[in-house]
Amino acid sequence: MGAARSEECFSGGLDGTVRVWNLPPPAADPYDPYDPAVQGPTLTDHTDAVWSLACCGGRLLSSSADGTVRLWAPRAPRPLLSTLRSEEHGVPTCADFAEAGTRAAVTFRDGSLALYDLETGQAVVRAACDSAAGRVRAHPALPLVVTAHDDRHIRFWDAVSGRCAHAMVAHLDAVTGLALDPNGLFLLSGSHDCSVRLWNLDTKTCVQEITAHRKKFDESILDVAFHPLRPYIASAGADGLAKVFV
Repeated sequence: MGAARSEECFSGGLDGTVRVWNLPPPAADPYDPYDPAVQGPTLTDHTDAVWSLACCGGRLLSSSADGTVRLWAPRAPRPLLSTLRSEEHGVPTCADFAEAGTRAAVTFRDGSLALYDLETGQAVVRAACDSAAGRVRAHPALPLVVTAHDDRHIRFWDAVSGRCAHAMVAHLDAVTGLALDPNGLFLLSGSHDCSVRLWNLDTKTCVQEITAHRKKFDESILDVAFHPLRPYIASAGADGLAKVFV
């Protein structure tokens, strides 16, 4: 994943590492020989696969199958800032920065959602759901958290009370990708039903649908994203393709 207005991007792997990459200049030839300077620091504190990454203001959140969410300052001499874990909810599936980077919204394999104060490391809001949640996104301006679930639903949560404000059947199969546009007006979702859908966040109605990828081993779309500055959207699929739409 990349950060807006940044010259670096991040990746998390099944080997438990989080890697920092220095983006080459736009004029670079993609057929140039490999430049070792492209690779930045490697963060190695996780002991199992890294499921998700989120960045905000030079900090990074990673969720892992080792049962932890870790907060990093990737370029610092001691990059690991703190570790969040929940004995009650088990393994986290995704994490995102919320409330201007002061909190972390975390989903768990048991369907739970928790908001952590990053200053204290304590959970300040908790919510429960019967269906596993694989993605979580926090609204950039409102106290709203959105989660994607295996039961085909997208759920909208009040980040203050933990109440589920709205739930809707969004796809014909598990919802696997979720993104909010930088202005907080639109929601993008992807699913194993092979479709990418664009939603009006105010009315909760689908305004565009794209059949983007083919299925492979019962999986289709793995994630979706908005460009932070331009009117582009992107999807990544189990078919090995990444697609950009204008």
